Amino acid sequence: MKNIKIISLILIMVAVSASCDTEKLEPAPSILFSDLVVFKTPSRIAQQLNGLYSGNSIKNGNFLGGRYFIYSDIRGEEFINVRGNASTGLNIWNFTMVESSGPPASIWRYAYASINLVNTFLAGLEANKNNFVAPDFPADYSTTVDQYIGEARFIRAVAYHYLLQSFAKSYQSTGNGSSLGLPIRLNAESKSDNNDLARSTVAEVYTQILDDLNFAEANVPLTYGEDLLNVSRAHRNSVIAFKTKVYLAMGKWDDVITEANKIVSATAPFVASTGVANALETSISNVFAAPQLTKENMFSMIFTNQDNPGTQNQLGFYWQAAGGAEYYLNPTGIISDPNWLSTDDRRDLIVTSGGNDWLNKFPTPTPYTDKVQIIRYSEVLLNLAEARVRSTNTVDAQALALLNAVRGRADASTQWVAGDFADADALTAAILHERQIEFLGEGMRSLDVMRLNIPFAAKGSVPSVDPTDPTYLWPIPDTELRANSLMVRN
Repeated sequence: MKNIKIISLILIMVAVSASCDTEKLEPAPSILFSDLVVFKTPSRIAQQLNGLYSGNSIKNGNFLGGRYFIYSDIRGEEFINVRGNASTGLNIWNFTMVESSGPPASIWRYAYASINLVNTFLAGLEANKNNFVAPDFPADYSTTVDQYIGEARFIRAVAYHYLLQSFAKSYQSTGNGSSLGLPIRLNAESKSDNNDLARSTVAEVYTQILDDLNFAEANVPLTYGEDLLNVSRAHRNSVIAFKTKVYLAMGKWDDVITEANKIVSATAPFVASTGVANALETSISNVFAAPQLTKENMFSMIFTNQDNPGTQNQLGFYWQAAGGAEYYLNPTGIISDPNWLSTDDRRDLIVTSGGNDWLNKFPTPTPYTDKVQIIRYSEVLLNLAEARVRSTNTVDAQALALLNAVRGRADASTQWVAGDFADADALTAAILHERQIEFLGEGMRSLDVMRLNIPFAAKGSVPSVDPTDPTYLWPIPDTELRANSLMVRN
């Protein structure tokens, strides 16, 4: 944790900018500020908040800016490794991760650095709250502070959620989250005094995640009034959407339904009636076409040529035949399934080159600035559909309509009726099948495998991996084990 704390302290000090004209011979860099002044003006505080969404935080290419979702997908059965390159996830793909180095250590480091940035920002707001008065601050600035706290806590919840999915057992697999989860770090740390912190249980981590999300839901805006901000900053609907993801991972079906009902109409066409008018995009190709500012895109990591994910972190680099060509689609994976019909427009997002099939969802060439869409409205619909079937244990009519909405958007010729499914299990299987198709290459597959506590399927030269296998979970990094005497290995 020592390196993480140093990184976070530096980043919080460079999160704002201003001019300086007092030191003529050796001027201080204009982006560097003491932590004593970064809370002195509304603009500096706003820039610190923006920094929590940036490449210095969760958008870092080594975390949610790319690699986390790439690693999540290549653990599943849908991709075949081409290069044999350890730098681009070979040991993730073939389940040979080690504590001492490699991708899991990088994910852990940058995730906790993001969390500490949030904690540092929150601590600064609390320490300076009595200074947020006129004339430097508007009279209603306390409302703005609550919004900023909500956004920061959303970011922290997102970071903890994704860490939990890969470094801990699923909530359902060990008695409602009784197994070891993560150290819950909520204090701003700038030195190594508090390195030692035991792992909380999975259930306790989820309690913290949901506490953060519930606060965020109550305090973030309904809308920012422009598409770019509505896909890149937390608003009410995106927070609720993420809560459906969290509750689905926990297997709390009734809670998924309660949350989803806030932003999904009872009947088709399914839309959010309040806040951002989230809905399915009419064409699947439009979802991934630049600039990806659709109403389906509920929260994303956004990039520009000057602010890109960085070398070997980008989705397009890994999946494109014209990019790094690191992973092609497994010919015996979901693309071979006869139930994924040739009339389905999602097959148009696959290109054939050199005798292999490559995913082209992220077609922008180098420096690969396609947005990383963390949650789409189609996921909320399928989350709700699965939860309804599992909760009612029936071939639920609304679940069927939700499934048809997602599948029918890509293939209008396919519409199921209740008689197509013998029982609830058959409909659940169809929903899970739809998730494999809909979110191919978006980092969803291994998260579904692990929440369901099922084996990772064999692929290429890699055998299947059972939930009891030590490599099923990512190893706790050696850096954490050495710095934190209370840390326990997976």
